[in-house]
Order: sequence, then structure tokens, then C-alpha cells
Amino acid sequence: MSLKIKSAKKLTSLTVSIAISSGFFYSSAQAAGFQLIENSARGQGNAFAGAAATANDASTIWFNPAGMTKLKNKQISTVGHVILPKADFSNNGSVDAFGNPLSGADDDGGATAFVGNFYWVTDVGATKFGLGVTTPFGLTTQYNDNWAGRYHGVESDMKTINFNPSIAREVNDKLSLGAGINMLLVDITLSNAIDFGSLLGAPQQIDGFVKMGADNLSFNEFAWGINLGLTYDFTKATRLGVAWRSEIEVAVQGKAKFTVPSAAAPVLGTGAFQDTRLQSKVSLPQNLSFSLKHDMNDFTLLADVTWTGWSAFKELRIQFANPAQPDGVTTEAWKDTFRYSIGADYRLNNKIILRTGIAYDETPIPDAQRRTPRMPGNDRTWLSFGMTYEMSPALIMDLGYSHLFIDDATINNTFESSQPALEATLNGTYKAAVDIFSAQLTWNYDL
Repeated sequence: MSLKIKSAKKLTSLTVSIAISSGFFYSSAQAAGFQLIENSARGQGNAFAGAAATANDASTIWFNPAGMTKLKNKQISTVGHVILPKADFSNNGSVDAFGNPLSGADDDGGATAFVGNFYWVTDVGATKFGLGVTTPFGLTTQYNDNWAGRYHGVESDMKTINFNPSIAREVNDKLSLGAGINMLLVDITLSNAIDFGSLLGAPQQIDGFVKMGADNLSFNEFAWGINLGLTYDFTKATRLGVAWRSEIEVAVQGKAKFTVPSAAAPVLGTGAFQDTRLQSKVSLPQNLSFSLKHDMNDFTLLADVTWTGWSAFKELRIQFANPAQPDGVTTEAWKDTFRYSIGADYRLNNKIILRTGIAYDETPIPDAQRRTPRMPGNDRTWLSFGMTYEMSPALIMDLGYSHLFIDDATINNTFESSQPALEATLNGTYKAAVDIFSAQLTWNYDL
């Protein structure tokens, strides 16, 4: 009964504390929290500095829809990212609810993942119309079934796909406005071990398992949001970009499946730990970006500050259809964050542009007590490089690379449960880092 809580909370936490990729990504690799910023290879090369002001290609649909007015041609752009994360856990006194050291080895929860994006921009009279298909949130962590933190989490996988039709129009030769609607699809899988032995007087001797899956597609509960943007050209060389994305409330439904070994059969007498339907809701955060772009001969200087409203994420709650299983609740108490970035482009010749950028990305996780192995994030510093190769006026290729230096993250998380016997505490340190490789192909198809 408490296991379900743990699983519940895990699923909830996955649904909101996770978040990776439109079907393909690992959480430690993206922006802090579980929001993904990997939506452009060109932007990747600048650590996404100036992303709301650059408007270099159709990916501006995501970063600032007003930027579509700066595109001279109809465009299709496809992007792919490979994320190589590392999240090594070192145990430092983890214990079960009775004070016994948790058995099991240290582990690395990182898993190679892939993220894809697609953008299309065209003209509708004097208005620009665009469609973006992106992966704005996601998470993937994968541990061995018998690792030390197995009662807190084994598999966490959240996939999202966002459909973002957008429009933009010039107000005058300096100001452009843009807006979009977002339809978000979410699919979540969570699993963890259950210490049935602790409920039967034999801590860590009789492990079971729970796996939960939920989505918002099978019952047609699509999640909706909006985004707005503007660009303002102070001069031909200097542009301001401002972009805002709303909160999106996501409701998911699915099923929890329990594996109960024969030695733990007595726990079934309570009516708990039975396969059951589940549901959960969570609000994904809003964000607001201010970007600057300034051209100087062959150089372009870029800067950005982005605020994300993670304080809306106070708890994760999962409700089970089985009345013998109470709601699963995980206290999060996350805090709002800022992301700061600067970057530069250098036009080497009429075909090649070189770029670089750095960024500092704050974590929303307030302390070691609120950090979980499903998403053991911390503050991170980005170092990025990239290039553009104009193969022809119609066909442009972009490459980007980022290395994320992530601060060591301590964890001292006690599993929240209605049954004290299941309240194991995971105590240790995560050493993490991420490498991201991105490639983009842009086609100006009306030339």
C-alpha cells in the first residue's frame, strides 16, 4: 500500500520532474529541471545565447515566433540531437527504514538518447505561418534492478511531442509580433523495486517490483498552452527579442502493474499491491526570455536571460483506482530559476560561420532532501561550439556541440510513504556531465 505510494509519487514525479524529449532524451542533458532546450543545432553552437532574437532559420518558431518575419524564404528545417549523459551515484550511508545499510551497488543512471525537431515556415499573404514539432520536456534515467537506490527508482522515462502552429506579422519596420498554440502529448513509464521484506520483518530480503505507464493520448486529454513573442530592431545591427510560453497542465491516465513474489503473498491480504488504473495531473512551467543580438562587421554578439517558473511544482500526486492504495505524494517544493548565456558568431567566408557560447543554468531542486535519483540534477555550465555551412542558397547545414559541466549533487532523500517500514533513505553523491551533438538541415524551398 505504501509501495503504490512510492510508485505513485514516482510516476508523478516523473510526469513533472522529468521530462525529456519528444520521445527521445535524457534529463541531465538539457536545461535545468526537466525542460528541454535542445530545439536547434544552430542555437546549440551558441549555448542558445540570443535565441529569441537571432531568427536565423525556421527554429525561431520555438524560440520566438515573431522571428519568422525575418526569414526571406519559405523554409523546412529538420534537427537531430544525440545526448550522452553520465550520472554516477556513490553511496554514502544509505539505509532502510530500520537503519540497516541498503544493499546493492553504486550505478550510473545516464542513458544515451535522441531528440528530433521539425519546422516549416511559409507565407500566407502578409502573414508568416509556421509549424514546429518539438520535444519541450523529457527525462530518461535507467538503473540496474538491484542497485542501492532501487526502492526510489529504477526506470524513469518521459517522452513529449509538442505541435506548435504559429503566426507572425510585421507591425512596422522595427517591430514584429508572433503567437502560437501548443498541443502537448505525453507518455510516461516509471518503475522501482518494493521492499516487501520490510513489511514482513525481513528488510531487503523479499523484493517485489512495480511498473507504471501513463499518457494523455489514449483518453484524448490533450494538454494546451500558448506562446507569444516580439522582436524590436533598435537599428539594423541591434535587435531585442522577447518570448513567453505559458504553463501547460497535463493530465495522464494509465496502469500500475505489481510483481509480488510468493514469499510476500501475505501483503496481498490488505488489498494493496494489485494491478490498478491510475491518474495524475501536473503543471509544466512557464518561461520568459529576453535576448539581444548585435552585428559588428563579421561578428555577431549574442546574449540571453531566461526565467522559468518552477515554483509551481510543489508536489507530485498520483491517484489510484484501487481504494486500498492511497494517493502517492512526493513533496518537491522547487524554486524559480534563471538561465544566463552569451555567445558569438564569426563569418569566416561566404559559406562558413563559426560560433561559440557559454551558459549558466540554475537547478530548481532546492536541496539534497528534495533531490531524487529519477532526476538528480544540479547547477550546470554549458560550453558550446558550432558551425554553419551554406552548401547552396537553398541548402544549409548546421552542426553544434555542447559539454555540460554539472556541479556534484548530494542526495539525502527519504522515500515518502504511508507505511514507515518503506521509508528508505538514499544518501550519497552524484557526479554528472553531458555531451550533446546536434545536426540540422535547412531547405529554402522557394528559391
